[in-house]
Amino acid sequence: MPTVDPSETTVCVYICTYRRNDSLVRLLDSLEVAAGHAAGLGRLGVVVVDDNADRSAEPVVTESTHVFSLGLHYRWTGAGNIATARNAGVAAAMELADWVAMVDDDQIVVPEWLTELLRVQAEHQADAVTAPVYARFADDAPAWLLSQPFADLWCTPARPDGSPVTDLQTANSLISTRFLRDHPAVRFSPDLGSAGGEDMVFYRAALDAGLKAHYSHHAVSWELEPAERATYRYQLRRNLWHGNTEAITCLRAGRDGRLRLVARAAKRGVVALSHPARQLLKRRPPQFRYAAAYSLQPVGLVLGASGVVLRHG
Repeated sequence: MPTVDPSETTVCVYICTYRRNDSLVRLLDSLEVAAGHAAGLGRLGVVVVDDNADRSAEPVVTESTHVFSLGLHYRWTGAGNIATARNAGVAAAMELADWVAMVDDDQIVVPEWLTELLRVQAEHQADAVTAPVYARFADDAPAWLLSQPFADLWCTPARPDGSPVTDLQTANSLISTRFLRDHPAVRFSPDLGSAGGEDMVFYRAALDAGLKAHYSHHAVSWELEPAERATYRYQLRRNLWHGNTEAITCLRAGRDGRLRLVARAAKRGVVALSHPARQLLKRRPPQFRYAAAYSLQPVGLVLGASGVVLRHG
């Protein structure tokens, strides 16, 4: 397994993008800062995979003034399939570096992002490192969205820094190129590219193949929620889809059976529907909107357990 040598460590970040040029530039800005912060620890490269048919992200890359020691590279898939784009990104990044890093195009990373990922990897000799993603809404988002814990629905559970993990997310992670070469079957499934969940299935397959993964508490990335996500309709849809894709991926990975998923849905439904009463008992606002949105996750779980697949979006 690769070890961190401060003079030789190479990391390549791949970014799959689809019609988010402004967000992509913002992410590249933050990655350039993170690369500078990690100077002396490792060299960073970036691969942008454009999954839009009209190659709209190509000018962002070709006309960029961002500087990365391993370069800024453009790849095009144009398939409208996130799994296909992810596989292209993995392949390109593996050619450039010892480590493949993953972030989403609607995020930014903190300045110490790369430094902290490499530190945790070195301290624990890990094959992979994952880190938290936090949602952030604009200051002018609706009051109900800012005052109720919608952002918490998408946050990963807090863990001690350096602790071993058995669940990872591609939205913020680092994985060994050598591990990927040794396990060529661990790739993203194109048949999940429209429904979603390809990322969870990918890392569950990697863990089943022996991946040793640890958690970095400080290598934070922020998902900056655009205005179109600041609607109640979107929050309802997202919760329904989240439950659905959770069921589909659990079934695909062989981790849970249908009855267990239905039982999980029932438990989550009780938590969601009782939320207003528990809030009132604490003399707090009932948060009806949040409770109603959260209650759609168990609906999605039951649909997924029944074989219904909802398209992401």
